[in-house]
Amino acid sequence: MDDDWLAGRFEGNRVRLRAMAYRMLGSASDAEDAVQEAWIRASSASADEVANLDGWFTTIVARVCLDMLRSRKSRREAPGWDDLDSGAAAFARDDEGPEQEAVLADSVGLALLVVLDTLAPAERVAFVLHDMFGVPFDEIAGITGRSPDNARQLASRARRRVQGDNGAQPAGVGTVSGERLARQRAVAEAFLAASRGGDLAGLLAVLDPDVVLHADPAAAPRGAPTVLHGARAVAYGARAASVRSGQSVVALIDGVPGIVYAPHGRAALVLAFGYHGDRISAIDVIADPDRLEALELAVAG
Repeated sequence: MDDDWLAGRFEGNRVRLRAMAYRMLGSASDAEDAVQEAWIRASSASADEVANLDGWFTTIVARVCLDMLRSRKSRREAPGWDDLDSGAAAFARDDEGPEQEAVLADSVGLALLVVLDTLAPAERVAFVLHDMFGVPFDEIAGITGRSPDNARQLASRARRRVQGDNGAQPAGVGTVSGERLARQRAVAEAFLAASRGGDLAGLLAVLDPDVVLHADPAAAPRGAPTVLHGARAVAYGARAASVRSGQSVVALIDGVPGIVYAPHGRAALVLAFGYHGDRISAIDVIADPDRLEALELAVAG
């Protein structure tokens, strides 16, 4: 097979392959690296007897991504929060990603990327390949080293996680609970919008006057208070986080609407809200890696 012809076919697939890799990896630079590595592997292999080149390219990229995800899971690092500049801004961090990253995240949905990042590597690959790119389960089985039935189960389990349905919904949950969740989501979205806009009045409007914020040690700079009392103190802290709010999203946190700060599509810090009526009455700021790992995150709505 002519090398130039193979390169041309690969280039014709590059946009699709990069989009697929981005959904698997949540990083534009990692996706580009995965596609480049896939080309190296493809160009050094014999493609003469490959009947479906596009599917072959998909398989190679998916296997590279799966290897990268497994490597990433084995070396997760705690985020550094020592650069926070005030106790009132216990959940603020100036860490903007590249403009391209933001555009890609918007095109996929930042909340979806955040939830995908909580999945096991094989689950994420199976979900992306099947639910987003329509790859059959027998092909996914070959990529993940599972049987087709097991590949189907991987995608199904991932789908339930994404949708926030883990089979543990309590009996009696119905329309009233759904309406309550919708109202709480609206409050969380209003909080995030007000934080992004530096809107102090908007923040005070959704905070209970007696709201209490607790930040775990990983979320607060050295020497700063880990507890804030009252709507005004919390509102000033949220307003100070306006730049970081651009990389935050409303998501379900253990079934309750809250906010996830997710640079590069990975949860680095969570604001878990408690509600009293239609106002936020408690905020738990979580950055400790073990606590983040234990949270159940799902797309809100």
